[in-house]
Amino acid sequence: MTDAIVTAEKLLQAGSVKLNPEAPFTWASGWKSPIYCDNRKLLSLPFVRDFIKSELANSVFEKFQDADVIAGVATAGIPWGAMVADQLKLPFIYVRPKPKEHGLGNQIEGEVQPGQKVVVIEDLISTGKSSLQVVDVLRQKQITVSGMVSIFTYQFDLANDAFKKAEVPFHSLTDYPTLLKLALNKGLVQPEAEEILLKWRSDPANWNGVQ
Repeated sequence: MTDAIVTAEKLLQAGSVKLNPEAPFTWASGWKSPIYCDNRKLLSLPFVRDFIKSELANSVFEKFQDADVIAGVATAGIPWGAMVADQLKLPFIYVRPKPKEHGLGNQIEGEVQPGQKVVVIEDLISTGKSSLQVVDVLRQKQITVSGMVSIFTYQFDLANDAFKKAEVPFHSLTDYPTLLKLALNKGLVQPEAEEILLKWRSDPANWNGVQ
């Protein structure tokens, strides 16, 4: 099995991915979705957590060997980023969605210097908007973003286009097509639901359910 399939299997085993075409979930954006991915569940399972941590660290080591600092995206990327930084023995920072409204007013927490090369750790990539906001914050401080590594991506065209436009290389341990194929093979999703799930991914913003 490929690494992407093994990771997808871990997500399914951990119950972090829910597939329900008949009763769609509603995302914070308001989008209707037949899938919900909650990678926070992985943190509660030591052996799965260790596997994901190692795979993220290996990806950084193999693809971004020049990394000086690891950055986590608040909040879901913070624990994974911290574990990766610990395994690679690199400094760790994290980036808030907006500056703190008290104290020092920091948006970037931790020590990083202009010109240093940072790899950003994210738990999942959907539209890519919030992930790339972190890149913008770092770049505004003259920090070089070498790339981003995530656990899961939906592989939406708009996200791929956004990362390409921003010139940010990114790698994900697994993705929606891999997970869907595995779920079908395991009988977790019925074959008649495959068309629904593929149709949603092609135009998620305008998908309103199985009707």
